[in-house]
Amino acid sequence: MSVYFGEKDKKLRKGKLQKRDLVITTRGTVGNFVLYDKNAPFKNIRINSGMAIIRSNDSIVCSEFLLALLKSSLIQNQIKRIAFGSAQPQLTIKLINGFEITAPSLSEQKKITEILSTWDKAIEQMRKLIDAKKHRKKDLMQQLLTGKKRLPGFLKSKGRNSYRFFDLPEDWECPQIRDVAQEYSERNTGRDDLTVLSCSKHLGFVESSEYFGKQVFSADTSNYKVIRRNYFGYPSNHIEEGSIGLLLTHDLGIVSPIYTVFKCIDNIIPEYLYAVFKTDTFRHIFAISTNASVDRRGSLRWREFSLIRVPHPSIKEQQAIVDVLNVSDREIAQLDTKLKALEKQKRGLMQKLLTGEVRVTI
Repeated sequence: MSVYFGEKDKKLRKGKLQKRDLVITTRGTVGNFVLYDKNAPFKNIRINSGMAIIRSNDSIVCSEFLLALLKSSLIQNQIKRIAFGSAQPQLTIKLINGFEITAPSLSEQKKITEILSTWDKAIEQMRKLIDAKKHRKKDLMQQLLTGKKRLPGFLKSKGRNSYRFFDLPEDWECPQIRDVAQEYSERNTGRDDLTVLSCSKHLGFVESSEYFGKQVFSADTSNYKVIRRNYFGYPSNHIEEGSIGLLLTHDLGIVSPIYTVFKCIDNIIPEYLYAVFKTDTFRHIFAISTNASVDRRGSLRWREFSLIRVPHPSIKEQQAIVDVLNVSDREIAQLDTKLKALEKQKRGLMQKLLTGEVRVTI
Protein backbone atom coordinates (compact mmCIF):
# COMPACT_ATOMS: atom_id res chain seq x y z
CA MET A 1 0.00 0.00 0.00
CA SER A 2 1.06 3.61 -0.49
CA VAL A 3 0.67 6.32 2.13
CA TYR A 4 0.30 10.04 1.37
CA PHE A 5 0.27 12.76 4.01
CA GLY A 6 -1.76 15.92 4.11
CA GLU A 7 -2.53 18.54 1.53
CA LYS A 8 1.14 19.42 0.89
CA ASP A 9 2.18 15.97 -0.31
CA LYS A 10 3.07 16.35 -4.02
CA LYS A 11 2.53 12.64 -4.66
CA LEU A 12 -1.04 13.10 -3.57
CA ARG A 13 -1.67 15.55 -6.40
CA LYS A 14 -2.47 18.42 -4.07
CA GLY A 15 -4.49 16.36 -1.66
CA LYS A 16 -7.15 15.11 -4.09
CA LEU A 17 -8.77 11.80 -3.26
CA GLN A 18 -9.30 8.95 -5.69
CA LYS A 19 -11.88 6.21 -5.74
CA ARG A 20 -11.43 3.57 -3.02
CA ASP A 21 -8.83 5.61 -1.10
CA LEU A 22 -8.73 5.05 2.64
CA VAL A 23 -8.52 8.15 4.83
CA ILE A 24 -6.88 7.89 8.27
CA THR A 25 -6.67 10.48 11.03
CA THR A 26 -3.04 10.98 12.08
CA ARG A 27 -3.33 13.57 14.82
CA GLY A 28 -5.45 13.72 17.97
CA THR A 29 -7.89 10.82 17.80
CA VAL A 30 -5.60 8.74 15.61
CA GLY A 31 -6.57 5.55 13.83
CA ASN A 32 -10.03 6.43 12.52
CA PHE A 33 -10.48 5.05 9.01
CA VAL A 34 -13.04 5.57 6.29
CA LEU A 35 -13.28 4.30 2.72
CA TYR A 36 -13.77 7.19 0.34
CA ASP A 37 -17.23 7.02 -1.22
CA LYS A 38 -16.91 6.27 -4.93
CA ASN A 39 -19.95 8.46 -5.63
CA ALA A 40 -18.55 11.54 -3.88
CA PRO A 41 -17.54 14.68 -5.85
CA PHE A 42 -13.80 13.99 -5.91
CA LYS A 43 -12.64 17.31 -7.34
CA ASN A 44 -13.99 19.29 -4.35
CA ILE A 45 -12.66 17.06 -1.56
CA ARG A 46 -9.29 17.58 0.08
CA ILE A 47 -7.65 16.31 3.24
CA ASN A 48 -5.86 18.39 5.84
CA SER A 49 -2.50 18.00 7.55
CA GLY A 50 -4.03 15.87 10.30
CA MET A 51 -5.03 13.14 7.86
CA ALA A 52 -3.36 10.73 5.48
CA ILE A 53 -4.48 8.65 2.52
CA ILE A 54 -3.75 4.96 2.22
CA ARG A 55 -4.00 3.76 -1.37
CA SER A 56 -3.97 0.00 -1.76
CA ASN A 57 -2.58 -2.05 -4.66
CA ASP A 58 -5.77 -3.75 -5.85
CA SER A 59 -3.83 -6.60 -7.42
CA ILE A 60 -2.68 -7.60 -3.92
CA VAL A 61 -5.32 -6.41 -1.46
CA CYS A 62 -8.75 -4.91 -2.10
CA SER A 63 -9.65 -1.65 -0.36
CA GLU A 64 -12.69 -3.10 1.45
CA PHE A 65 -10.63 -5.91 2.98
CA LEU A 66 -7.86 -3.47 3.93
CA LEU A 67 -10.41 -1.18 5.60
CA ALA A 68 -11.79 -4.07 7.67
CA LEU A 69 -8.26 -5.06 8.66
CA LEU A 70 -7.25 -1.51 9.63
CA LYS A 71 -10.38 -1.06 11.77
CA SER A 72 -9.90 -4.40 13.53
CA SER A 73 -8.26 -4.83 16.93
CA LEU A 74 -5.23 -6.30 15.13
CA ILE A 75 -4.23 -2.90 13.74
CA GLN A 76 -5.92 -0.71 16.33
CA ASN A 77 -3.79 -2.30 19.06
CA GLN A 78 -0.67 -1.60 16.98
CA ILE A 79 -1.74 2.03 16.64
CA LYS A 80 -2.13 2.39 20.41
CA ARG A 81 1.41 1.06 20.88
CA ILE A 82 3.20 3.15 18.26
CA ALA A 83 1.36 6.52 18.32
CA PHE A 84 3.57 9.15 19.97
CA GLY A 85 2.79 12.34 21.90
CA SER A 86 0.76 12.34 25.11
CA ALA A 87 -1.30 15.53 24.70
CA GLN A 88 -2.02 14.96 20.99
CA PRO A 89 -1.06 11.47 19.72
CA GLN A 90 0.34 11.36 16.18
CA LEU A 91 1.26 8.91 13.44
CA THR A 92 3.84 9.31 10.66
CA ILE A 93 4.17 7.78 7.20
CA LYS A 94 6.93 5.51 8.48
CA LEU A 95 4.76 4.26 11.34
CA ILE A 96 1.76 3.63 9.08
CA ASN A 97 3.92 1.77 6.56
CA GLY A 98 5.08 -0.38 9.47
CA PHE A 99 1.59 -1.83 10.09
CA GLU A 100 1.88 -5.61 10.09
CA ILE A 101 -0.64 -6.78 7.51
CA THR A 102 -1.36 -10.28 6.22
CA ALA A 103 -3.98 -11.11 3.60
CA PRO A 104 -5.34 -14.22 1.89
CA SER A 105 -6.00 -14.47 -1.86
CA LEU A 106 -8.06 -11.75 -3.51
CA SER A 107 -10.99 -14.12 -3.97
CA GLU A 108 -10.98 -14.98 -0.25
CA GLN A 109 -10.63 -11.29 0.65
CA LYS A 110 -13.72 -10.47 -1.37
CA LYS A 111 -15.67 -13.33 0.21
CA ILE A 112 -14.70 -12.12 3.69
CA THR A 113 -15.78 -8.56 2.92
CA GLU A 114 -19.11 -9.85 1.57
CA ILE A 115 -19.73 -11.68 4.86
CA LEU A 116 -18.79 -8.65 6.94
CA SER A 117 -20.93 -6.44 4.71
CA THR A 118 -23.96 -8.60 5.54
CA TRP A 119 -23.33 -7.97 9.24
CA ASP A 120 -22.82 -4.26 8.58
CA LYS A 121 -26.21 -4.08 6.88
CA ALA A 122 -27.91 -5.81 9.81
CA ILE A 123 -26.22 -3.43 12.25
CA GLU A 124 -27.16 -0.39 10.16
CA GLN A 125 -30.80 -1.53 9.96
CA MET A 126 -30.88 -1.91 13.74
CA ARG A 127 -29.42 1.59 14.19
CA LYS A 128 -32.05 3.04 11.86
CA LEU A 129 -34.79 1.26 13.79
CA ILE A 130 -33.46 2.68 17.07
CA ASP A 131 -33.27 6.16 15.57
CA ALA A 132 -36.86 5.83 14.34
CA LYS A 133 -38.04 4.72 17.79
CA LYS A 134 -36.24 7.65 19.42
CA HIS A 135 -37.76 10.09 16.94
CA ARG A 136 -41.21 8.61 17.57
CA LYS A 137 -40.74 8.95 21.34
CA LYS A 138 -39.60 12.55 20.92
CA ASP A 139 -42.75 13.39 18.95
CA LEU A 140 -44.89 11.50 21.46
CA MET A 141 -43.37 13.45 24.35
CA GLN A 142 -44.11 16.76 22.67
CA GLN A 143 -47.74 15.74 22.08
CA LEU A 144 -48.44 14.16 25.48
CA LEU A 145 -46.64 16.75 27.61
CA THR A 146 -48.60 19.63 26.12
CA GLY A 147 -51.94 17.81 26.06
CA LYS A 148 -52.22 17.87 22.27
CA LYS A 149 -52.60 14.11 22.52
CA ARG A 150 -54.67 12.86 25.46
CA LEU A 151 -54.60 9.31 26.74
CA PRO A 152 -57.93 7.42 27.01
CA GLY A 153 -60.12 8.57 29.89
CA PHE A 154 -58.51 11.99 30.42
CA LEU A 155 -60.10 14.21 27.78
CA LYS A 156 -62.60 16.49 29.56
CA SER A 157 -63.03 19.29 27.03
CA LYS A 158 -61.47 20.55 23.83
CA GLY A 159 -60.80 24.05 25.15
CA ARG A 160 -57.21 25.25 25.48
CA ASN A 161 -55.41 28.11 27.25
CA SER A 162 -52.45 29.93 25.74
CA TYR A 163 -49.19 30.64 27.56
CA ARG A 164 -45.96 32.23 26.40
CA PHE A 165 -44.31 29.11 24.96
CA PHE A 166 -47.20 26.67 24.53
CA ASP A 167 -50.92 26.20 24.85
CA LEU A 168 -52.49 23.60 27.17
CA PRO A 169 -55.87 21.94 27.79
CA GLU A 170 -58.09 24.15 29.90
CA ASP A 171 -58.30 21.45 32.60
CA TRP A 172 -54.48 21.60 33.05
CA GLU A 173 -52.68 24.08 35.27
CA CYS A 174 -49.47 25.90 34.45
CA PRO A 175 -47.69 26.74 37.71
CA GLN A 176 -44.21 28.15 38.12
CA ILE A 177 -41.52 25.66 39.09
CA ARG A 178 -41.28 27.26 42.55
CA ASP A 179 -44.92 26.25 43.14
CA VAL A 180 -44.15 22.53 42.72
CA ALA A 181 -40.47 22.29 43.71
CA GLN A 182 -37.95 23.81 46.09
CA GLU A 183 -34.20 24.31 46.04
CA TYR A 184 -32.05 21.99 48.13
CA SER A 185 -28.64 23.25 49.29
CA GLU A 186 -27.12 20.72 51.70
CA ARG A 187 -23.30 20.88 51.64
CA ASN A 188 -20.99 17.88 51.87
CA THR A 189 -19.45 18.60 55.24
CA GLY A 190 -17.28 15.95 56.86
CA ARG A 191 -17.88 13.13 54.33
CA ASP A 192 -15.45 11.74 51.77
CA ASP A 193 -17.28 8.52 50.86
CA LEU A 194 -19.93 10.01 48.55
CA THR A 195 -19.75 9.51 44.78
CA VAL A 196 -19.14 12.62 42.69
CA LEU A 197 -21.76 12.84 39.95
CA SER A 198 -21.96 14.84 36.74
CA CYS A 199 -24.97 15.57 34.58
CA SER A 200 -24.55 14.67 30.90
CA LYS A 201 -26.71 15.99 28.08
CA HIS A 202 -28.12 12.63 27.00
CA LEU A 203 -27.49 10.20 29.89
CA GLY A 204 -28.52 12.31 32.86
CA PHE A 205 -26.49 11.72 36.02
CA VAL A 206 -23.34 9.62 35.66
CA GLU A 207 -20.41 8.88 37.95
CA SER A 208 -17.91 11.60 37.07
CA SER A 209 -14.66 9.58 37.13
CA GLU A 210 -16.18 6.74 35.12
CA TYR A 211 -17.77 9.03 32.54
CA PHE A 212 -14.68 11.16 31.90
CA GLY A 213 -12.17 8.35 32.42
CA LYS A 214 -10.29 10.42 34.97
CA GLN A 215 -10.83 12.70 37.95
CA VAL A 216 -11.93 16.12 36.76
CA PHE A 217 -13.36 17.34 40.04
CA SER A 218 -11.61 19.04 42.94
CA ALA A 219 -9.72 16.97 45.50
CA ASP A 220 -11.54 18.94 48.20
CA THR A 221 -15.27 18.18 47.92
CA SER A 222 -16.29 19.66 51.26
CA ASN A 223 -18.15 22.49 49.49
CA TYR A 224 -19.91 20.18 47.02
CA LYS A 225 -23.69 19.87 47.15
CA VAL A 226 -25.48 16.74 48.30
CA ILE A 227 -28.05 15.28 45.91
CA ARG A 228 -30.48 12.49 46.79
CA ARG A 229 -32.52 9.94 44.84
CA ASN A 230 -35.43 11.57 42.94
CA TYR A 231 -33.81 15.02 43.25
CA PHE A 232 -33.01 17.16 40.22
CA GLY A 233 -29.76 18.90 39.43
CA TYR A 234 -28.24 20.94 36.63
CA PRO A 235 -24.99 22.85 36.08
CA SER A 236 -26.14 26.45 36.16
CA ASN A 237 -23.87 27.42 33.25
CA HIS A 238 -24.84 24.54 30.91
CA ILE A 239 -28.57 23.99 31.26
CA GLU A 240 -29.27 25.69 27.92
CA GLU A 241 -27.59 22.66 26.29
CA GLY A 242 -30.14 20.33 27.88
CA SER A 243 -27.92 19.22 30.78
CA ILE A 244 -30.44 18.60 33.52
CA GLY A 245 -30.82 15.32 35.39
CA LEU A 246 -33.08 13.40 37.75
CA LEU A 247 -31.08 11.14 40.08
CA LEU A 248 -32.44 7.58 39.87
CA THR A 249 -29.25 5.49 40.05
CA HIS A 250 -27.91 6.44 43.51
CA ASP A 251 -29.49 7.00 46.91
CA LEU A 252 -26.96 9.73 47.64
CA GLY A 253 -24.21 11.59 45.79
CA ILE A 254 -22.52 14.95 45.49
CA VAL A 255 -22.23 17.47 42.67
CA SER A 256 -20.10 20.53 41.97
CA PRO A 257 -21.00 23.79 43.75
CA ILE A 258 -22.01 25.27 40.37
CA TYR A 259 -25.02 22.91 40.31
CA THR A 260 -28.53 23.90 41.27
CA VAL A 261 -30.24 21.07 43.16
CA PHE A 262 -34.00 20.91 43.80
CA LYS A 263 -36.80 18.47 44.62
CA CYS A 264 -40.51 18.16 43.91
CA ILE A 265 -42.76 19.13 46.80
CA ASP A 266 -46.37 19.21 45.70
CA ASN A 267 -48.67 17.31 43.37
CA ILE A 268 -46.10 16.53 40.66
CA ILE A 269 -44.29 13.30 39.77
CA PRO A 270 -40.49 13.70 39.35
CA GLU A 271 -40.35 11.46 36.26
CA TYR A 272 -43.12 13.50 34.65
CA LEU A 273 -41.37 16.80 35.35
CA TYR A 274 -38.09 15.37 34.05
CA ALA A 275 -39.79 14.39 30.77
CA VAL A 276 -41.10 17.95 30.46
CA PHE A 277 -37.60 19.35 30.97
CA LYS A 278 -36.15 17.11 28.23
CA THR A 279 -38.43 18.39 25.46
CA ASP A 280 -37.12 20.71 22.74
CA THR A 281 -39.56 23.35 23.96
CA PHE A 282 -37.93 23.49 27.37
CA ARG A 283 -34.41 23.45 26.01
CA HIS A 284 -35.44 26.59 24.12
CA ILE A 285 -36.98 28.05 27.29
CA PHE A 286 -33.80 27.33 29.25
CA ALA A 287 -31.67 29.02 26.58
CA ILE A 288 -33.84 32.14 26.55
CA SER A 289 -33.99 32.27 30.35
CA THR A 290 -30.20 31.90 30.58
CA ASN A 291 -29.65 34.80 28.20
CA ALA A 292 -32.09 36.92 30.22
CA SER A 293 -30.54 36.00 33.58
CA VAL A 294 -29.82 38.98 35.82
CA ASP A 295 -26.13 38.14 36.29
CA ARG A 296 -25.67 37.95 32.49
CA ARG A 297 -22.79 35.51 32.85
CA GLY A 298 -24.36 32.66 30.93
CA SER A 299 -25.84 30.92 33.95
CA LEU A 300 -29.35 30.21 35.16
CA ARG A 301 -29.74 30.27 38.95
CA TRP A 302 -32.68 29.02 40.96
CA ARG A 303 -34.13 32.50 41.31
CA GLU A 304 -34.82 32.80 37.57
CA PHE A 305 -35.22 29.07 36.91
CA SER A 306 -37.99 28.76 39.50
CA LEU A 307 -40.11 31.35 37.67
CA ILE A 308 -40.44 29.15 34.56
CA ARG A 309 -43.93 27.73 34.09
CA VAL A 310 -44.55 24.01 33.46
CA PRO A 311 -47.53 22.04 32.09
CA HIS A 312 -49.36 20.41 35.01
CA PRO A 313 -52.14 17.85 34.48
CA SER A 314 -53.64 15.75 37.28
CA ILE A 315 -51.43 13.27 39.14
CA LYS A 316 -53.23 10.36 37.46
CA GLU A 317 -52.63 11.76 33.99
CA GLN A 318 -49.00 12.51 34.85
CA GLN A 319 -48.51 8.87 35.87
CA ALA A 320 -50.26 7.61 32.74
CA ILE A 321 -47.95 9.72 30.58
CA VAL A 322 -44.89 8.46 32.47
CA ASP A 323 -46.04 4.85 31.98
CA VAL A 324 -46.39 5.32 28.21
CA LEU A 325 -42.95 6.93 27.93
CA ASN A 326 -41.43 4.15 30.06
CA VAL A 327 -42.75 1.56 27.61
CA SER A 328 -41.05 3.46 24.79
CA ASP A 329 -37.81 3.62 26.78
CA ARG A 330 -37.88 -0.14 27.38
CA GLU A 331 -38.38 -0.82 23.66
CA ILE A 332 -35.39 1.37 22.80
CA ALA A 333 -33.27 -0.25 25.52
CA GLN A 334 -34.10 -3.73 24.21
CA LEU A 335 -33.14 -2.74 20.67
CA ASP A 336 -29.95 -1.16 21.95
CA THR A 337 -29.07 -4.43 23.70
CA LYS A 338 -29.61 -6.31 20.43
CA LEU A 339 -27.44 -3.78 18.60
CA LYS A 340 -24.58 -4.23 21.07
CA ALA A 341 -24.89 -8.01 20.70
CA LEU A 342 -24.69 -7.73 16.89
CA GLU A 343 -21.63 -5.47 17.12
CA LYS A 344 -19.92 -7.86 19.54
CA GLN A 345 -20.66 -10.87 17.34
CA LYS A 346 -19.30 -9.05 14.30
CA ARG A 347 -16.07 -8.14 16.14
CA GLY A 348 -15.59 -11.77 17.12
CA LEU A 349 -16.24 -12.94 13.56
CA MET A 350 -13.84 -10.30 12.16
CA GLN A 351 -11.08 -11.49 14.48
CA LYS A 352 -11.47 -15.07 13.26
CA LEU A 353 -11.82 -14.24 9.57
CA LEU A 354 -9.01 -11.68 9.42
CA THR A 355 -6.52 -13.93 11.20
CA GLY A 356 -7.38 -17.04 9.20
CA GLU A 357 -8.66 -18.85 12.27
CA VAL A 358 -11.83 -19.43 10.29
CA ARG A 359 -11.46 -19.87 6.51
CA VAL A 360 -14.22 -19.23 4.01
CA THR A 361 -15.16 -21.49 1.14
CA ILE A 362 -14.47 -19.90 -2.22
